[in-house]
Amino acid sequence: MDTATQDTATTRQVLASKEDVRDAMVTVAGLAARGISIMTRDLETGLYDNAEFIQAVKRLCLSKSYARIRVLVTNPYRTLRDGNRFVYLGRRLSTFIEFRHVHENYRDHNEAFLIADENALVFRADSDRWEGISDNNEPTIARRYLTLFNEIWAHSAPANEFRQLHIS
Repeated sequence: MDTATQDTATTRQVLASKEDVRDAMVTVAGLAARGISIMTRDLETGLYDNAEFIQAVKRLCLSKSYARIRVLVTNPYRTLRDGNRFVYLGRRLSTFIEFRHVHENYRDHNEAFLIADENALVFRADSDRWEGISDNNEPTIARRYLTLFNEIWAHSAPANEFRQLHIS
């Protein structure tokens, strides 16, 4: 198989553990050339604050002036209470990273996913479980979930508490 064919080959992986999901997220985030779209319940500890994931996001933001990271969070309060390095990165790179609260009409969606550009994704049908799939080259499915993401994004409000530190 030549290199050009290999680069466009589908690389689907079944995910069964938190470590599988974390590794897949680092890989998919590293593939992004323009942007990353994330839907999550609460920026799960150990996934979004993982050093390798943070580095992949930072690399994208600092290498592309047009990079855009959009994050929909259903329950941000646990994240704010526990702290998260991804949130701190978002505060430092607020031109590139935007957080929004999932609108109440969409809170029954329990999926968790990360989409790089319109091509690669990590998807879990139930955000309370680690089982899911990852694919580095699946534009049809990635666009399907990106369409859902864009609909929810359009109806959701900015999560301003992610943008500033509250010091008492």
